[in-house]
Amino acid sequence: MSTTVSDHVLQRLREWGVEQVFGYPGDGINGLLAAWGRADDRPRFVQSRHEEMSALQAVGYAKFSGRLGVCAATSGPGAVHLLNGLYDAKLDHVPVLAIVGQTHRTAMGGSYQQEVDLHTLFKDVASDFVETVTVPEQLPNVLDRAIRTAYARRCPTAVIIPGDVQELDYSPPTHEFKMVPSSLDRSDWTTVPSQESLRRAAEILDSGDKVAILVGQGAAGARAEVERIAELLGAGVAKALLGKDVLSDELPYVTGSIGLLGTRPSYELMRDCDTLLTIGSSFPYTQFLPEFGRARGVQIDIDPHMVGMRYPYEVNLVGDARETLRRLIPMLTSGEERGREWFETVCDNVRFWRGVMERRAEQSADPINPEYVARALDPLLPADAIVTSDSGSVANWYARHLTMRPGMRGSLSGTLATMGCGVPYAIGAKFAHPDRPVIALVGDGAMQMNGLAELITAAKYRDRWPDPRLVVAVWNNRDLNQVTWEMRAMGGAPSFLPSQELPDVPYAAFARSLGLTGVRVEKPEDVEAGWRTALEADGPAVVEFLTDPAVPPIPPHATWEQMEATAASILRGDADRGSMIKQGFKAKVQEFLPGREREQ
Repeated sequence: MSTTVSDHVLQRLREWGVEQVFGYPGDGINGLLAAWGRADDRPRFVQSRHEEMSALQAVGYAKFSGRLGVCAATSGPGAVHLLNGLYDAKLDHVPVLAIVGQTHRTAMGGSYQQEVDLHTLFKDVASDFVETVTVPEQLPNVLDRAIRTAYARRCPTAVIIPGDVQELDYSPPTHEFKMVPSSLDRSDWTTVPSQESLRRAAEILDSGDKVAILVGQGAAGARAEVERIAELLGAGVAKALLGKDVLSDELPYVTGSIGLLGTRPSYELMRDCDTLLTIGSSFPYTQFLPEFGRARGVQIDIDPHMVGMRYPYEVNLVGDARETLRRLIPMLTSGEERGREWFETVCDNVRFWRGVMERRAEQSADPINPEYVARALDPLLPADAIVTSDSGSVANWYARHLTMRPGMRGSLSGTLATMGCGVPYAIGAKFAHPDRPVIALVGDGAMQMNGLAELITAAKYRDRWPDPRLVVAVWNNRDLNQVTWEMRAMGGAPSFLPSQELPDVPYAAFARSLGLTGVRVEKPEDVEAGWRTALEADGPAVVEFLTDPAVPPIPPHATWEQMEATAASILRGDADRGSMIKQGFKAKVQEFLPGREREQ
């Protein structure tokens, strides 16, 4: 029996170890859908409610599995819908393959229904590799190269297959002129810097008395090596948000997240250091790095395209983080007394900050302090939990209140910072690790944007997961809170209710209508019980917390003067002005309580 191009696509995906494809049907991929029927749903077709969710699920799967995420969509509108998720993959350096249908070749160029210039559409987002298959013999090389490129360059790639080509009989490339053969093997490889560049880096690091380390997701495979070099250098370690799960937050010298959503100890670490070592991070906000000329710098990154552009580093080591550190560490001068005073200061700062955050979470609010919601979850997190966070003010609480411990995983949309990623990431994570609990932290804006619909997807596939726990926590404050605070603090403008106010939606009740667990928490004393109920549920659960929009996500470098300026803008006519000033004062004053013995 002859096989079609579509049959061979699925066969090749299986040979590459692809176990599921996140997608949505449409007539532009009818040939592929028919092939899925003949292949007994191998790889599994995971149906989302929207193609953007398919792409974000593929990103979540890739982030938490380390394997290729694959999504599929029809031509025209389906292809357009994929873009946001694919841009998330591009900006966070995640391997994702998009398989997209196209109108029949005979109709191309004829302004046919759902005909879109897909090469132009995907030219930027899949710039490393996008190609259209026009004849069967072209398929193996195009598909293999798309997968290899996605892995090697940690990026999205796209393969476009016209509808009529999908149904052609498959014939492989022959041993002839202008035929391009292909092969499956993708052997392991690594990149390491030269000995001379390692020696120069060691000299810089050895000369530092106050060393700061910044880690991102590129350091994820080098946990032991990062711990070793931090202890050897007497360094503090700050984490970009995509590197939150690289090191345990229980380590005394780990200062937590950096940036606007970061911690005060991370801000002070960068402000006061004399040497900076950046490992696997392209953290973009230069203002949160040391002042130019104040600190010498060394960077380690596997991608030569990404080095040397965030800070004036003296040495840029291009290489795998683990292998580079293994070669660098023996070159450093050992000494127990190196930077001990600095090290102890960093640890003291971390201890004090933990107290600040605990006190902030304990402050009363109307009705519930959003910081307390995250704080209450922290000790309840299972040891093997996977946590996803959406964008918005909830990302502040994820960054500052959740303690990542060994074995836990966590991620969000780091660079694109797209709303609506939390729930599809969580679904992708469940397919990557069906035996682990997954918790998604989501604001009400993102939940209304697409999270409610994707609860249907969670309900549809709940029986596929040996560990059925998928908890979606919603911070319900009826406000697009992060943008509201940005307007106040950066624009000096009061909240504009027509753009910022959200309708009140019964999230927990919607979950119950789908046969899922739904818990609505309206009082602070019920927060912990709400979390426990959701975590102990026998399937997906939504726990909805009614939180106070007036609790400010104060940046780590905020001063009293900045707080006063924000308050002044509120007094011009913000609908929440009284509560906001009260809550902002209560939050900020925690940094100035008795017992603080060092300069602010």
